[in-house]
Amino acid sequence: MSLSSLWRKYRLFGLIFSLCLGTTLMFARGATSTQSTISSDLLTPNLKPNVELALNNPPQAPNLTENVRQTVLENGLTVLTKEVHSAPVVTVQVWYKVGSRNEEPGVNGIAHQLEHMLFKGTIDRPIQFGHLFSALGSDSNAFTGYDQTAYYGTVERDKLTALLTLEADRMQNARLDSQDLEREKRVVISELQGYENSPEYRLYRTVAKATFPNSMYGLPVGGTKADVQKFTLEQVRYYYETFYSPDNAILVIVGDFKTDPTLQTVKELFGNLPKRGEADRKKILEKQTTPVNNSSPTNKSKAPIVLKEPGSAPLLQIMYPLPKAGNPDEAALQVMDYVLTGGRSSRLYEALVESGIANSVEGEVSILADIGWYGLSASAAPNQRIQKVATVIRQVITNLQNQGVTAEELKRAKAQFNAGAILENRDINSQAYQLGEAITTTGNYRHTDTLMAAISKVTAADVQRVAKKYLVPAKSTVGYFQPTQLREEVKPQTINNHQTSGNYNSGGRIDPELVAKYLPPISSSSETPTQKVLPESFNLDNGMQVLLLPDKSTPAVTLSGYIRAGTEFDPLNKSGLAGLTAGNLLNGTKTKNVLGIVKSLENIGANLDFEEAAEGVSIDGSSLSNDLPTLISTLADVVQNATFPADQLEITREAAIAEVEQSKDDPEFLAFKTLQQTVYPPNHPFYAFPTTKSLRSITRAEIMQFYKQHYRPDTMILVLMGDFDSAKARSLIQQQFGKWKATGNPPEVTFPDVPMPAKTVQLNPVVPGKSQSITFMGYRAINRKDPRYYTAIVFNHILGGDAFASRLGEEIRDRLGLTYGIYSSFNAGQQPGLFLINMQTAPEDANKAITSTLNLLQEVHTQGVTKAEVENAKNSISRSYAVELADPDNLSGAILMNRVYGLDISEIHNFPQQIQAVTTEEVNKVAKELLRPDNLIIVTAGPSLAAKK
Repeated sequence: MSLSSLWRKYRLFGLIFSLCLGTTLMFARGATSTQSTISSDLLTPNLKPNVELALNNPPQAPNLTENVRQTVLENGLTVLTKEVHSAPVVTVQVWYKVGSRNEEPGVNGIAHQLEHMLFKGTIDRPIQFGHLFSALGSDSNAFTGYDQTAYYGTVERDKLTALLTLEADRMQNARLDSQDLEREKRVVISELQGYENSPEYRLYRTVAKATFPNSMYGLPVGGTKADVQKFTLEQVRYYYETFYSPDNAILVIVGDFKTDPTLQTVKELFGNLPKRGEADRKKILEKQTTPVNNSSPTNKSKAPIVLKEPGSAPLLQIMYPLPKAGNPDEAALQVMDYVLTGGRSSRLYEALVESGIANSVEGEVSILADIGWYGLSASAAPNQRIQKVATVIRQVITNLQNQGVTAEELKRAKAQFNAGAILENRDINSQAYQLGEAITTTGNYRHTDTLMAAISKVTAADVQRVAKKYLVPAKSTVGYFQPTQLREEVKPQTINNHQTSGNYNSGGRIDPELVAKYLPPISSSSETPTQKVLPESFNLDNGMQVLLLPDKSTPAVTLSGYIRAGTEFDPLNKSGLAGLTAGNLLNGTKTKNVLGIVKSLENIGANLDFEEAAEGVSIDGSSLSNDLPTLISTLADVVQNATFPADQLEITREAAIAEVEQSKDDPEFLAFKTLQQTVYPPNHPFYAFPTTKSLRSITRAEIMQFYKQHYRPDTMILVLMGDFDSAKARSLIQQQFGKWKATGNPPEVTFPDVPMPAKTVQLNPVVPGKSQSITFMGYRAINRKDPRYYTAIVFNHILGGDAFASRLGEEIRDRLGLTYGIYSSFNAGQQPGLFLINMQTAPEDANKAITSTLNLLQEVHTQGVTKAEVENAKNSISRSYAVELADPDNLSGAILMNRVYGLDISEIHNFPQQIQAVTTEEVNKVAKELLRPDNLIIVTAGPSLAAKK
C-alpha cells in the first residue's frame, strides 16, 4: 500500500468517531510493522472494500447471529457468546454503554480519559495491564466512541479464563491515582494533537459542531485540550463508578471455546460484582436528551463554513442529520449511499473522480443511539475549486431525487452490502465487534441481520424517497477547508544536539517477576492440539508459484499475491513509474474497458487491488466463494492484457500528483521521507520518492514498457485461502494463467552499499499549522534472511515492540507520559531495511522525549536485557502468533511473504520454535551489534523545534 493510501485509511469517518488507545500508524515506504514481528518490505494492504461488481442475483443475506447465545446474569451483565472453531483462539470484548454522548459541558473527553486510566492497574493488581496482556500473548486494546467504550483482547483458547479474570477485575476495582491521571492527561493531549494535525479532522469537527450545536454529539469524542487539562481525579472516579457497572456492560466472547463451561466461569468471575450508578446515569442522560431538528426545511440553505488554515488540498465535508437508531429508513439510506459512493461505478465517483474534478469522494451512513447523519467528504483535484465539487454533488443528488435509481444500481448496491457484511466478518474480532456495536447502539445484537433482511426488500422508490426526505440542502451543513499556503519543498533545519541535553534517567521498569505474580493462572488444556495444515504448493510451467489453503469456515475467499515490479525498478528521475503502472492495471484490457472491469467485480461485491511498494507489487482481493472464477479471471486478464488507456492514465496521474502535494502537509510522511533520504544515498533504489515533476514526465509508452518488462509469471506468487475445492481452483488457475509466457531472465537491480552515519544527525522539517511533532529515528539494519532475524524480533519486543510492555513504552509513554505511542521495529525485507523508532509528542515535549529515548537506548546497548525479559518476550511472541494468524488476511499474507523470501513452506508453523530457541546471550549480542544509539538519524517533523529552545 502506498503512503498516501495509508493516509486515506487514516482519515476515514470511522477513525474520527472512535479513538483507540495505543494505536499508531507508522508510515514507511513499503514497510509496516506489528508489535511482535518484524515487517516485510512488501505491504499487505488493509483495504476499504472497493466493492465492485456482472449482474447476477445478489447473494442471500446470511444470518450472522444465528449461533449467538444471549445470557443475562442476575446483576444485569449481558453476555453474548458465539462458538467459532476455525482457529484455536478466542476474543473477549467488554462494551460499556458510555461514550462522549454521556458527558457534560466542561468534561468533554472524560470517557476517553477514563478508558486510558483503565490500563493503569487495579487495587489487587497495581501494575500496568499492558504487561499482563503481553504476557498472555493477547492482542489487546480499547476505544471510545460516541455511544460506547470497549476493551478487547484475543488470546489462545487456554488463556480465556485469565483474560476474563483481568476484565472482571478492572470492571470494579480500577486503581485511579492522581499521579497516573496527570501523566495520562499528557498522553491524551498528545493523542488529540495528533488528530489536530489532520485538516480532515479539523474540518469534520467544525462541521459536526455546527450540525448538532446543542448536543454532545457535536463535540469531539476525545475531548479538547482545555477540558482534559482540567479533569480532576474526583470527576474521573465519578464516571467510573457511575458507568462501569455490570448492568451497563455487555461481555462478548467469540471463538474456540465451549459455551456452557465458559458461562459458568463468567458467572463465577462477574456474577458477584454489584450494580452501581444507575440513578446518576439516568440523571446525566436526561440532561443531554436533545431532539434532532428534522422539521420542514426553509427555502434558504445555510452559508458554508470556511476554514482557512495551512494545508495542501481543498477539502469538503457535508453532513445531513438523520434520525437515531431504530429508524425504518436505515436500509434504504444504506442502499442510497452505495449508489452514490460505493466504488468506481458509483454516481459520485463517476461525476467527480472520473471527470478529474476531485481526487476522492467518500460517504457513510452513521446511525447512533440518539442521533444520526449522512456524511459526504471529498478532496478537490489540483487546480479545481472545492465549491465546484460541492456543486457537482448537489447536481448528482438532485438527479437521484428527481429520477431515482436504475434496477442495475439497486442490485449492485444490495450485492455490495451483503458481500461486504460477509467479507468483513471473516475473523472473530470483527464478529465480536459487530455484536458489541449493534447492541450498544441499537439495543439489539441481531441488528445487522435485521438490516440485511430489510435491505433485500428495499425498492428503487424507497431509495428515491429517502434521498428526497433527508438530503435537503436547508438541513445540511457544508464545510470547506481552504489551504492558506501550499508548502514548497524545504531543507529541514539541522538541530544542535545540545538543545536536548536534559538528564532524564530511565526508571520505573516493571520486574518480570511482578508480572508473573499478578498474572492470572493459565488453564491447562487436555484437548488435542489443532492439526497443523500446510498449504498446497505448485508451480505452473511458466514459473508462476501458487499456494492453496482451503478453509470452509466462511463462504469467502482471500487472495494475496506478489509480482516483483516495485519501486526499486523506477529509473532515475522517473520515480512513480511503478506506482502509475500498478495504479492503471484495472483501467482497461484488450477485451474490457474500465467500466466493464469495474462492474464485473462490483456487481458481486468483490475486491481487487494492486499497490506498489519498494520490493514488489502486492495484490489483494476477496470475494464470496461462488464468485472466485470472476475474481481469478479478472486478475489474470489485467496482469496479462492491460492496455493503459490514455484518459484513465491522466486521471490516475493527477490523483498521484495530488497525493504528493498533500503529503507535504503530513508530518508523519515528511518525517519518514526525510529519514529515508538521509539514510540511503541518492543512487540507492530506496532513496527516491515521486514528485510532481517526475510524475508529469512519465509517458504512456514508458508505462507500457515497464509493464512488459516486469509483469511476468516467473516473478508472480499467488496465495488463495478460503472456501474452495483445491482441484477446481488449481484447474481454474491453470486455465487462466497457463498460457502466460515470460521471455529472458527477470530484471535485476543493483543496490549500493549504505554506510552507517558517522554520528547522530538531528533534523527538523517544519510543517506550518501543526500542533504535534512526529519523530522518527533510525538507520539501515538487516534483511529477512539475516541469521539474527529471530533474535532481533525478541530484542525488538523488549525494546519497543509493544505499546506498554516494552522498555520504551514503560519509560517514555507510561512513566513520563510524553507520548501517545512509541514503537520500535526492524523492517527486514529482501534488502536490509530500516531499524525505526517512531513517536508522537507535544512540540514542547519532543526534546525531552528524544533525550529520554537516547538515554534508554544507550543503557540497553551497554547493559543488555535480563533473562526474565527474554523469556517473557519469547512467550508473548509465541502466544500472540496464533492470534495473529487467526485472521485470514494475516495468514494468507504470512504464507505469501514466506514464499517471497524463499523460506520453507513449514515456516508458517515453525516460527514459534525459532523464537523459543533464542537465548539471552544472543539477544544481548544483538543489542550490541544492531542497536547503535550514537549513529541515529533523528527527524522531528511538525512545529519548529528551534522555537522551543
